[in-house]
Amino acid sequence: MAHTSEALTDLDWHPLSNEDIQHFDDKGYLIIRNVLDSETVDKLIEASDRLIASDLREKRQTYPNGLYDGFRNCVATDDAFIPLLAHKTMLSVVTQLLGAHLQLVVSHLIYKYPDPPGTPDTARVPGWHRDYGTATKVLGDKVPRVLLKCAYYLTDLSESNSGATLVVPGSNNLPDPIPVPEGQTDPKGAFEPSLRPGDCLLFENRILHAGGANLTDQIRKAVMFGYGYRWLMPLDYRTQEQTLLDKLSPLGQYLVGEPCKKTKEYYAGGGDSPLAAWCEEHGVPAIRPIH
Repeated sequence: MAHTSEALTDLDWHPLSNEDIQHFDDKGYLIIRNVLDSETVDKLIEASDRLIASDLREKRQTYPNGLYDGFRNCVATDDAFIPLLAHKTMLSVVTQLLGAHLQLVVSHLIYKYPDPPGTPDTARVPGWHRDYGTATKVLGDKVPRVLLKCAYYLTDLSESNSGATLVVPGSNNLPDPIPVPEGQTDPKGAFEPSLRPGDCLLFENRILHAGGANLTDQIRKAVMFGYGYRWLMPLDYRTQEQTLLDKLSPLGQYLVGEPCKKTKEYYAGGGDSPLAAWCEEHGVPAIRPIH
């Protein structure tokens, strides 16, 4: 069965402007508003609350301080997360920023609970860091952009200190380490985005980011899906179970690392990307230069 644009009819064309692309290249992040409608947000919260309330331990990740709870590889944990894998808007955006030869690297449900009374607004858990930091052990400051995360927020983070992910715009183009001014908690230029339920914050692996203080009385609920190049080692799985693969479209199967069957043969490195025809149709480079 050939993969053509017919297999991608659910993938919208959400064109990024040249300014959007330049902003992401320069600053390392981008905000796409109203990606998830209220019905989808409600479904994700229902599934997420059910998981958090369960006794399930497999793929569960918590912090010793009790401020965080969640699940890694959540796409395989509950069917409610599957539509985010090839989200009709966000996969269009991701493909324009990374190209066609992608796979899912991480899918992470994260609940951040309110900080204890008296916690200062400068509290950062986790602290400032870059993703896929193990790459710096091999490549040092020469790490390129290899990973892009889509952080979908399910709760209202429009007020300051609601637990949003903070970023340092432009730090994706700066070497390690980023100095923090004496007497300060954050690197110069640290930015707290204002986000509403259904908004998506995209950020790449090299941008410094941290967990902002949650001084509200609500749990910050978010789901993060990260995509990287086909040759990148996924962070929270190696191969997906057949029970998940059976639920996915050919595009979804490709995105979790399965080879693409262009003909009856499998191609080395995962085969041709089913997103390549979509890129050609919309005039998007299937291979984007690494920054």
